[in-house]
Amino acid sequence: MTPDDLAEAIRHRAEGQGRFITALAGPPGAGKSTLAAAVVAALGEGARVVPMDGFHYDDAVLVKRGLRHVKGSPETFDVQGFLVLMERLREGGEIAIPVFDRGMELARAAADVVTDEDRFLVVEGNYLLLDEEPWRDLLPWFDMTVFLDVPEAELERRLIQRWIDHGRSPEAARDWAMSNDIPNARRVIRGSRTADAVIRWQ
Repeated sequence: MTPDDLAEAIRHRAEGQGRFITALAGPPGAGKSTLAAAVVAALGEGARVVPMDGFHYDDAVLVKRGLRHVKGSPETFDVQGFLVLMERLREGGEIAIPVFDRGMELARAAADVVTDEDRFLVVEGNYLLLDEEPWRDLLPWFDMTVFLDVPEAELERRLIQRWIDHGRSPEAARDWAMSNDIPNARRVIRGSRTADAVIRWQ
């Protein structure tokens, strides 16, 4: 399924409805951000990406909670805050949303704004379909769910390269990816609910 195909499927499902929210889930390194941007571009005016990553806890919070070494795991996100955002997105109005700055490794508050003109919202994140409390409480807010399925070997390659691109040595990049990112990926793959559509995304 191409981005254009997914955009067409969203349009078809959304026919006759108001705001339509699509969840785009998958393991870290699957290409969610890239696909979400492409789908929004294909949908055109009135479409916007809403990233889950803006709800990362800050490193200072993670250090205090002893979670810095597992940053990116489900426990390192403000799920309750994200649930409130989903409720507000359904209600409508002008809503400021946080966006995660990967270069700075922190979330920037009110970095984007969703308005009533944004009918098609593509929410993207690792744990949107995770069948664990409190993540499963997200499911009722989605009109359509999509999961990206990528072979683990390809995820490893991408995740290691991601950290090299962010300045880590090849050894440090591999250590972090294999000790943190890949366990998170396995948790997503094994613990997510079945999506309306599964995309084999290479």
